[in-house]
Amino acid sequence: MQFLFDNFFALTISGLALGAVYALIALGYTMVYGVLQFINFAHSEVFMYGTFAVVWVLYFMGASGTTGPAVYGKFAIALLVAMAVSASVALLLERVAYRPLIRRGAPRLIALISAIGASFMLAEAMGLRDRLVGFVGLDDELAPYVARARDTRGLPLEIPRVGLFTIGDYRVTNIDVIVILSALLMMVLLDQFVRRSRLGRGIRAVAQDPESAALMGVNSTRVVQLTFLLGGIMAGAAATLYMVRIGATRFDAGFLMGVKAFTAAVMGGIGNLRGALLGGFVLGVAENWGSAVIGTEWKDVVAFALLVLILLFRPTGLLGESLGKARA
Repeated sequence: MQFLFDNFFALTISGLALGAVYALIALGYTMVYGVLQFINFAHSEVFMYGTFAVVWVLYFMGASGTTGPAVYGKFAIALLVAMAVSASVALLLERVAYRPLIRRGAPRLIALISAIGASFMLAEAMGLRDRLVGFVGLDDELAPYVARARDTRGLPLEIPRVGLFTIGDYRVTNIDVIVILSALLMMVLLDQFVRRSRLGRGIRAVAQDPESAALMGVNSTRVVQLTFLLGGIMAGAAATLYMVRIGATRFDAGFLMGVKAFTAAVMGGIGNLRGALLGGFVLGVAENWGSAVIGTEWKDVVAFALLVLILLFRPTGLLGESLGKARA
């Protein structure tokens, strides 16, 4: 407990930064649930492909050795590429794994099984990418991108950490500010898009009553595609912020992050965009505080214990929105 008191501000701010990544990933879970009422467990791999997109685009641009403002420019390009890659993977998932089931009116349990299968397939495809390109004879040409496919891959470039100001006894760095403010900005943009735009009203209409929305001329297939697209874009942004802060990824990096993000979505109120943000921040801070008290090896246990407690005492999540009335 004394360690928590001595490092309170450091643990809190670093927890907020980690929670910001959870929150952005959680937006994909909560949007799909709000519209389709099932959990897209393959969303964790949508995030993972975004992390590799960041690594690959920095390798492609020859980012090693870059200094000064150019570092931020190359990470901005990596952000756009990661968002595009994750959005493409999300749309592919919707087209191949879910749309045929939706058209056939398959039970949600079948869609859930399809999501789990797609998750394993995408992870293993990334873990076996060296063999896949070897089949077409491109393993030598693509060696920087596919070599050691099942090992951890780090960034060839990092944003230098610079202390900006002090809160308590903690020196807040530029990395903390970038991650937290970027997540808040992305959240605000998505929230305003869903609430105020014509396409956003279509998403809310389908989430509330698909039959009535169809009678009013809303194309539910387009709405579902848009939902997966927006979730993929948020996952790509989360992947970039994750790489900025953590700096390494691997083929199964999405599993634990996906479970934590799902926990954040449920904690905040599944189907509630603002709840996903709140749940992410609460989870990130609670993990850091808990690990300071009982040890870092129990960090994951703290997160899931907190989820159990919230479901026991407030099963609709922190913002209190009913699952049956969840809105995107």
